[in-house]
Amino acid sequence: MALVDVYNLEKEKVGEVELPDAVFGVEVKKHVLHEVVVAQLARRRAGTAAVKGRSDTNRSGAKLWRQKGTGRARVGDAGSPTRRGGGTAFGPQPRGYERKVSKKVRKSALRMALSDKLSDDRLIVVDGFSIPDAKTKAFVGAIKNFDVRKALIVTADIEDSLDRSSRNVPWVKVLKAEGLNVYDILTHDHLMMDRSVIGKIQEALVS
Repeated sequence: MALVDVYNLEKEKVGEVELPDAVFGVEVKKHVLHEVVVAQLARRRAGTAAVKGRSDTNRSGAKLWRQKGTGRARVGDAGSPTRRGGGTAFGPQPRGYERKVSKKVRKSALRMALSDKLSDDRLIVVDGFSIPDAKTKAFVGAIKNFDVRKALIVTADIEDSLDRSSRNVPWVKVLKAEGLNVYDILTHDHLMMDRSVIGKIQEALVS
């Protein structure tokens, strides 16, 4: 097990905590992380892009002129994709982009992302994120004590003071432990974790 320091919001050491190797000490495999991140981003796509095809246009289905004898090129109806106002050939239609990834792979990728943050010394354990008076200035000052930018904060419950003081800070994202995911961990430079969530994460990922 890895032994890491626990700090308060003034960055004063207040204790130590052990992080289990089964969650924070696994081998990082980039292809697994890539697979899970691609699937996660694909689920966010709406897939609602659509255009009118030939049969969807408000045009007559009658042949514009007879096939032979006019000296003009043969032609079909006014909804043809080659005519102005006609339908679009092979255009986008509503579809789902979701990719299936097994629960086992998702858990494995989450353990790898956490292990990567710990091995790079970008995992900070904090003994609570209670912000007095719910002031943004106080929150920013507390986070800057740790000299971090673009931080992901994970707590057991998002207190009202933390929510109100952090919502206007664009380089910080606050998540409950249940919402922890690979994409957010990898796209934030630092992971700041409430001491109380370590047990929850271990229980969820070691099975």
